[in-house]
Amino acid sequence: MSGPVGRFVSSCLISVRTLPAITLTAFALACAPVAAAGPALERVQVTDPYIELRTGPGRGYPIFFVAARSEWIAIELRHTDWYKVRTAGDKVGWVHRRQLETTLTELGGTKTFRDIALDDYLSRRVQLGAAWGKFKSDPMLKVWTSYRLSDTLSVEGTLGQVQGVFSGSDFWHFNVLSEPWSDRRISPFFGIGFGRFQNFPNLSLVGAVPIDAKLANATVGARYHLTDRFVLRLDYTLYTAFEADTRSVEYRALTAGLSFFF
Repeated sequence: MSGPVGRFVSSCLISVRTLPAITLTAFALACAPVAAAGPALERVQVTDPYIELRTGPGRGYPIFFVAARSEWIAIELRHTDWYKVRTAGDKVGWVHRRQLETTLTELGGTKTFRDIALDDYLSRRVQLGAAWGKFKSDPMLKVWTSYRLSDTLSVEGTLGQVQGVFSGSDFWHFNVLSEPWSDRRISPFFGIGFGRFQNFPNLSLVGAVPIDAKLANATVGARYHLTDRFVLRLDYTLYTAFEADTRSVEYRALTAGLSFFF
């Protein structure tokens, strides 16, 4: 077909043929996923003469780079008290929290880590600690570890040793502790438990007999969140050693110590 009519029909046929391709292209563009922008990293400015970047999150890792004053660094990741940062020159390393506490935010304010430290304290699970005190009138040393089952309830295992003038004693016990106000910096607690008590008289004592007895205890005390991940602890415990079916001996102990939580 020729003439104006033919040219009109040809143009319509071309439009019909290209319509599916145009439609598919438009559909693909509409459905194409938009690249999601990653979360903006927090940037802080160094105000000390320098901060030290280490190859890993710990003081045992070597220092490989130093960021100078006025340099901007981005905080990428946190691991306990260590932060993974990236400098303007694309150097990536780990910095301790104490070195970041004097930095400035992009708004010009001082960067604070107080809330982060408090969150760590409130979410604590495992604690390891040691304490020194008096078991009756003899010096006593004990170590313990505890695990929080809930906000107010935890279980604890303790190993202790008493070195007296005439005898020495070893003991262990497991306790269930209740801490009604565990979200406070000063937190009282109380608990009960059971274990084993052994007493070894000095060989110079004539007729002395070693004691291997079941042990029960009741304890009251308080914890104080000192700083970072360290907690002071003071407790008073009443121990009852069942030396025989009809005979038991009571001991009182007062100890003070320090624990670390993570």
